[in-house]
Amino acid sequence: MTARARVTVLTNPASGHGSAPHAAERAIAQLHRRGVDVVAIAGSDAEHARRLVNGALERGMDALVVVGGDGIISLALQVLAQTEVPLAIIPAGTGNDHAREFRIPSKDPEAAADVVVDGVVETVDLGRVKGADGTDKWFGTVMAAGFDSLVTDRTNRMRWPHGRMRYNLAMVAEISKLRLLPFRLSFDGGEELVTDLTLAAFGNTRSYGGGMLICPDADPSDGLLDVTMVASASRTRLIRLFPTVFKGKHVDLDEVRTARARTISVDSPGITAYADGEYVCPLPVEVSAVPGALKILRPSRLPC
Repeated sequence: MTARARVTVLTNPASGHGSAPHAAERAIAQLHRRGVDVVAIAGSDAEHARRLVNGALERGMDALVVVGGDGIISLALQVLAQTEVPLAIIPAGTGNDHAREFRIPSKDPEAAADVVVDGVVETVDLGRVKGADGTDKWFGTVMAAGFDSLVTDRTNRMRWPHGRMRYNLAMVAEISKLRLLPFRLSFDGGEELVTDLTLAAFGNTRSYGGGMLICPDADPSDGLLDVTMVASASRTRLIRLFPTVFKGKHVDLDEVRTARARTISVDSPGITAYADGEYVCPLPVEVSAVPGALKILRPSRLPC
């Protein structure tokens, strides 16, 4: 019998354009074959799902298994942060950046379910955002502000088309009005940096947006956030820079600066912060790394 004999499986039915329920069925069947007792939950909306997870936490479980993408993982983090209950992931979203960071098998729910049984628990950092409006939110991957949050703002306002194409059209629209944005940043309480940026990203892990290595050297166990600051008002340069982000080579370009800090104060008028792809709050915020805030199940043997 596995040490993780009783788990709760949380599914986001909308993840992966509706493919998550099928992935959940396959994962649950595999967990049953491996001798694990499963309690399956699926919220009708984010608040309902959070209440269900809170209830499951109170009843007790050996792990919370999340089936979906980074959005539903973000919801789970708000409950699991600074607890002893580990997070397990069955990737079934469009981005899957948490799963990518911790080498969770994708497109194979049975293999991901085996990690719940055979994997090891790793203690890692989480990011935490505290807003001037009282917001207090955990994140696992990257908090972003600037051009990419403007694109997400526009995407969320659009009703057509659906899927990835809506995001792509929003990006084209924002590139057409590209401008540098005034930022104020302070690293670990030091002197304020006043600068103009296209975007700023604060990484607990390396990637966002489905594999874009915006903070290629970020380490979720070093107690620090990696900061990537891009300053380019040239549409042509930004378009050329974009493909380099998937290999993390953008940090070598003149338009990009990097930093590393435990806590960063960030402000830019009219700009919204997004973390794990989810809305957080308007700037200003204080964003920080919280060491050892999450326990996560990952494969015991990592692929080369």
